[in-house]
Amino acid sequence: MIFNEIIFYLVFLLPSVALFHAADQTFRPWIIALFGMIFFGYFGYIHFGGKWGALALLIFVWELIVSRLYRPGSKWCLFGVAQAVLILAAFKYLTFFSHAWDDALVLLSLPPMGPIPRVMLPLGISFFTFEFIHFAVDRYQGKIERATLADYAAFIFFFPTMVAGPIKRYQEFVPKLHAARLDPGLVSRGITRILVGLAKKTVLADTFSLWSDKLNTSALLNASGPQVLGWIFAYGMKIYFDFSGYSDIAIGCSYLFGIEVPENFRWPYLSRNISEFWRRWHISLGRWIFDYVYVPLGGSRRGEARTALNLLTAFAISGLWHGAAYNFVIWGLWHGVMMVVHRAWTRFSETTGVRIPAPLGIALTFTGVTLGWGLFAMDISRVGVALGRIARR
Repeated sequence: MIFNEIIFYLVFLLPSVALFHAADQTFRPWIIALFGMIFFGYFGYIHFGGKWGALALLIFVWELIVSRLYRPGSKWCLFGVAQAVLILAAFKYLTFFSHAWDDALVLLSLPPMGPIPRVMLPLGISFFTFEFIHFAVDRYQGKIERATLADYAAFIFFFPTMVAGPIKRYQEFVPKLHAARLDPGLVSRGITRILVGLAKKTVLADTFSLWSDKLNTSALLNASGPQVLGWIFAYGMKIYFDFSGYSDIAIGCSYLFGIEVPENFRWPYLSRNISEFWRRWHISLGRWIFDYVYVPLGGSRRGEARTALNLLTAFAISGLWHGAAYNFVIWGLWHGVMMVVHRAWTRFSETTGVRIPAPLGIALTFTGVTLGWGLFAMDISRVGVALGRIARR
C-alpha cells in the first residue's frame, strides 16, 4: 500500500503541497504534473515491474501528445478512446482473453492456442485509462471546450488519485485547481481524512482479513456453512474499509492542495435498495459506467427488455474492470440481475402501492451485496467449493 509508506508523505505529498501553495498560479499545474511524473516513475519502479513499471510513464506522455489534437466532433477523439481501450486491454486483459479463447476452443473440441504470458500491469491503469476515455469523449461531445497542456497534465498526473481513484472529471477538477488556496479548515479536514483512511486500512481492513483470507486457503475445504458465510461477511467488511480507506486518504491529500475531488463512498451498506447502493458505493466508477457505457448503450430509453440487457452489459463491464477473471464478470452480472429485479419491483410497487419497509430493504440489499462478495473474493472453482460447504451447513 503506497499510502502507508512514509516516503509518500515526506518526499511527495508535503513538498508538493508546500511548493504548490508558494508558487504563482501559472506554475501550479506544472508542479502537480512534475511530482505526479516522479511519483509514477518511482512507485512504478518499486512496486510495478522495475524499469518497465517506470517506463509506463510513456503512456502518459503519448496521451499528452495525442490529446492536443482533440476537438469537438474530431475523429482524433475517437482514436483517443480506442487507444485507451487498447492500452487497458493489452496490459490487463490480453492473458484473460487468451484463456477464454482457449476455453472456447476446448469446448468445440479444437486444440487450444496456448496461454499468452502475463505482462507487467502499470500503476493505476484501470483508473487513468478511464480518465483518458472521459476526456476524449467529453471533448468530442463539446462538454470540454478548451483544455491547456498544463491543465490536462495536472489532471492526469494528480498523484493522490492515481493509485485507486476517485475517478475525476476534467471539467470539475480544473476549476478547483485554479481556485485552490491554502485553507486551514480544509487542511484540518484533510489531515483527519488521511488519519481515518489509514485507520480503516491498517486496523479495520487488516483485522477482517484475518477471517476473509481463509476463503482462499485450504481451510475452505473443511469449513462449515456458517463459517464460510462468516468469512464472506468479513470480506465484505474488509473490502469496504480497505477501498474506502484508500479513497479517504486520496481525498484528504487533495484537501491539502485546496482541491476537492469526488466523494467515493457514502455509507453504502445502509442502502435501502441496490440502485441506492450504487449511488453510495464507488460513486465515481458508478457515474463513469452510467455516462460512458450504460447511456451510450441506450440506457432506459428503449423498453424494459433492452434496459435489462443494457444493465447486464454495463455491470458485466464493471465487473471485468475490477479484475481479469470469470468470477469478476459473474459478480458484475449478479449486480446487474439485482438491478433488473429492483426495476421490476419498482414498477410493481408503483402500480400496487406495496412498499418494503426501510429496515427490511437495508437488510435485503446488504444480504444480496454480501453474498455477491463471495463471487468477488474467490475464483470459480473455489466458489463451487464454498457453495458445497454452505449447502452441507
